[in-house]
Amino acid sequence: QVQLVESGGGSVQAGGSLRLSCAASGIIFNINAMEWYRQAPGKQRELVAGITNDGLTNYAEFAKGRFTISRDNNKRTVYLQMNSLKPEDTAVYYCSNRPNLRTARSWGQGTQVTVSS
Repeated sequence: QVQLVESGGGSVQAGGSLRLSCAASGIIFNINAMEWYRQAPGKQRELVAGITNDGLTNYAEFAKGRFTISRDNNKRTVYLQMNSLKPEDTAVYYCSNRPNLRTARSWGQGTQVTVSS
């Protein structure tokens, strides 16, 4: 069973930074692409960034230049470094594995990020 546990959320002022972490278990982590999503109140969940097993990354437009996704396969952990945070970045951030032929998508419980102006 896949288990994803996020941490690192919190409250910051605009312009601040946070680093989110997602620890994975129950999957062959080093062959799975991983993704960060977010969901703000009243809005649909949206992709923030993704990273393949060999480190290729993709970002939503709003994340480019401010957020960095990375992974440590030895620690089975994926990270999201968020800089220059804006109030509109306020959301619950979720970690997920990109589904493949072996593994269905799973979600973590989410971590709240609140950015005040």
